[in-house]
Amino acid sequence: MTDCCNRTSLDGFDVAVVGAGSAGFSAAITAAELGAKVALIGHGMIGGTCVNVGCVPSKTLIRAAEAVHGGTAARRFPGLGGSVHLDDWSALAASKDALVGELRQKKYVDLLPAYAGVSYIEGMVRLAGSELLVDDAPMQAGKVILATGARAAVPPIPGLDDVPYLTSTSALALEHLPKSLLVIGGGVIGVELGQMFARLGVAITICCRSRLLPEMDLEISAALQSYLEAEGVRVCAGIGYRRIEQTDGGVVLTCEALSCDDEGQCDTVATAQTIRAEKVLIATGRRPNSDGLGLGERGISLGRGGGIIVDDYLETSVPGIYAAGDVTGRDQFVYMAAYGAKLAARNAIEGNQHRYDNSAMPAVVFTDPQVATVGLTETAARVLGMDVKVSLLPLDAVPRALAARDTRGLIKLVADNGTDRLLGGQILAPEGADAIQTLVLALKHAMTAAELGATIFPYLTTVESLKLAAQTFDKDIAKLSCCAG
Repeated sequence: MTDCCNRTSLDGFDVAVVGAGSAGFSAAITAAELGAKVALIGHGMIGGTCVNVGCVPSKTLIRAAEAVHGGTAARRFPGLGGSVHLDDWSALAASKDALVGELRQKKYVDLLPAYAGVSYIEGMVRLAGSELLVDDAPMQAGKVILATGARAAVPPIPGLDDVPYLTSTSALALEHLPKSLLVIGGGVIGVELGQMFARLGVAITICCRSRLLPEMDLEISAALQSYLEAEGVRVCAGIGYRRIEQTDGGVVLTCEALSCDDEGQCDTVATAQTIRAEKVLIATGRRPNSDGLGLGERGISLGRGGGIIVDDYLETSVPGIYAAGDVTGRDQFVYMAAYGAKLAARNAIEGNQHRYDNSAMPAVVFTDPQVATVGLTETAARVLGMDVKVSLLPLDAVPRALAARDTRGLIKLVADNGTDRLLGGQILAPEGADAIQTLVLALKHAMTAAELGATIFPYLTTVESLKLAAQTFDKDIAKLSCCAG
């Protein structure tokens, strides 16, 4: 590994990449492969959010929680019994930490010597006037790519500053599990970690201002809420937060029921209530790490939430300075960060030739059942004024679900009413994450619903549900024999 303290020269770099997470490494590797001399500047633990405190640790614990739940859920098959329970949280957490360390070493640290054109430098970066400073020392670089990621966003709830709240990072690093946990936020992090901890024996209450997964269509949110509640998770949706405080017995949230219109204007519709728990987890999204870099002084425009505004080529409002990944405040997925950073590096070196395209971007929520989506939801399509048609297929119409004795879920497809072209879809199913890529390819290649419905799919698979949902636009599949469509 390159000596992170080697400051023999900060001159002569073609590209300076700020941030050593997934986006930073993707940009640095791409630029080096194009022959550039690259400075990869990191601060803190190498590898960024995903491998250290995000995707990797959360998904391995979610899988463990699924195994615990599966022991009891197996009783849905006649003749099966038994159960699985959490014996040792410390041992489970240690195995998670070992995996994190292994992947950080293999996929980040050990890669550096393979790229002679990349110099890794540890330091704090700031843009001052026309200079790029690393720990106040000027660095000479032709182009700059900002990839500093994001951190947990903290909502302005009165009293929260005096409460020792958890974020997703600290929740995954708990030494002991609490008896009860209040999760504030019904987005991806809130529902994933809420269900995970519930399955490991923690009493969970999820509170959110609107509904679970508000960017999904209502059918998905409502169904997921019903499945969580069936597992004992308490969901308090559509509430406002008056105050939170720490007491000797834990935290107390005072909240009130709200009624909100489409513009986000809300009125109180019920008297205040209190929710108590041993600890509270703040899961209200992530905020771009764009502060402290001197971006405003350099003239780099920021969005309302602090994300760096970029054009289709990932270039900021200042020519020669690019940004990619979570710091842009959009498409905050590790694979989109790596994809965008690769384009930014190419554009920085070759000129702006490569456009960022998220029109067929898959997204997955690792609850059980999983939520997977791509393209436009029905709500988003109608907001755009599009004339759409919708197919809604419950999972009890899918042979795979019947054979698995697990019919939780549904498939929803959205298509243009005039051309039949597929616009998007959402899958709520135990294996939805692995099925969504077929719909990604269908959208990428502009398939119609009829073409998807006529495609050959293997029988007794979750992905076959896409074919059945496509046929549902103009057929009653209940009147079809197996595979007859």
